[in-house]
Amino acid sequence: MTTTHQPLHHARTRPPPSHTTLTFELPDGSTREATVVQVLNAGYAGRSQEDVAAHVAELAELGVPAPAVTPALYPVSPYLAQQTARVSVQHARTSGEAEWALVVADDGELLLTAACDHTDRDLEVHGVAWSKNAGPDVLASRAWRLSDVAPRLDDLTLRAWVTHDGAETEVQRGTLAELLPPAYWIEVLRERGGLIPGTVLISGTIPMAEGVDQFAERWRVELGDPATGETIECSYDVVPLPEPIG
Repeated sequence: MTTTHQPLHHARTRPPPSHTTLTFELPDGSTREATVVQVLNAGYAGRSQEDVAAHVAELAELGVPAPAVTPALYPVSPYLAQQTARVSVQHARTSGEAEWALVVADDGELLLTAACDHTDRDLEVHGVAWSKNAGPDVLASRAWRLSDVAPRLDDLTLRAWVTHDGAETEVQRGTLAELLPPAYWIEVLRERGGLIPGTVLISGTIPMAEGVDQFAERWRVELGDPATGETIECSYDVVPLPEPIG
């Protein structure tokens, strides 16, 4: 399967006041802000593209259209980058995905944090990009400087849990070595002039455990650093919207 890149839409470098501002606390207690101007969701972003090709074939059997190229990169609406404890959904077939997020802060500093890409699985069979725009990318409120963890990125852990009837079950477990690294995406963005303040790039995800129901009432994602024992977490409740009238 051909590896190439899709063109990105360039965002304005001076966003209007209505754009979302994310705030991250760093380990030293300082904070960084990112006024979001573009959000990009990586897909089919496993380090082994042979495994990705097998996954594409599996999804095709479920009716999910194959991407034209891998890895893929889907621009989504900037307001979908959220730091929230509640995600409202229209039906029962939506779920999250454990991911890391690269954030370019307003001062240009590169940050790494935990994220959960909440996706509409029913819509996914009609178009992956559509499904990505139907739910938020939930980000943690804490972050690490990318430069601080860069020497041990592959050792960082990525885990997710789902909750059903108050009971939590692990649904994803892996390391960042399974995914294309931030450096890969930084180069993609730099080549296109897209490595600008206010950029949020979501990594793509790792496999889910077999037999675990991903359509849950709560999702929790943890990014861990075994070298220090530190973790960054994001979590949220999945809340059904009321039935529509009409």
